[in-house]
Amino acid sequence: MSFSFLRGRARASFGFRSLAIGMLLWPAAVMAEPSVDAIAVNVDQAKLVKLPTRVATIVVGNPLIADVTLQTGGILVVTGKGYGATNFIAMDRAGEVLVDRVIQVEGPTDQLVTIYRGIDRESYSCMPICQRRATLGDGDSYFKAVMDQAGTLSSQASGSAVAAGKTN
Repeated sequence: MSFSFLRGRARASFGFRSLAIGMLLWPAAVMAEPSVDAIAVNVDQAKLVKLPTRVATIVVGNPLIADVTLQTGGILVVTGKGYGATNFIAMDRAGEVLVDRVIQVEGPTDQLVTIYRGIDRESYSCMPICQRRATLGDGDSYFKAVMDQAGTLSSQASGSAVAAGKTN
C-alpha cells in the first residue's frame, strides 16, 4: 500500500467521524439555543405581551402548557400552566396570521426546596419561611392535600365575603 492511499483513507475516516459527531451533537446545540421570538414564562405566573390591535382570534397549541387571554388594546396575558413549550397563533378577522410565536414555560423562580420521600416528592416555597407549595410533579397525596387546603381556604374566604355583603 502506498503512503498516499493510507493518508487519503485516514482523511476519509476523520471526515466521516467528524460528520457523525456533528450529526449527533446538532440537535442538542439547536435545543440549547433559545429562540429570539420565544416568550419565556414561569409556571403559575403570567406575562403581558403586546400584539397588533387588529387581532381577533388566538389559537393555543397546547392549553395544558400555557393559557392565553386577549385583552382590549392588543394585550395578551400568557399564563404558564405546565412545563414545556407550545405556541400561539394570532389571526385577524379575515383569518390572516399576524403572529405565530413559541411559549416556553419554565420552573418556578422562587426559592424552592424539594424533599423526596422514596419516590414521592414534596415542594416548599421558602421566601422567607418554608410553606407548602403545590408543584407539578409532586407526589399525588401531597399535591392533593395542598390543593384541598387551598380550596377550603378559598371557599371560606368567598363565603365570608358573601356573608359580609349580606349584612351590609
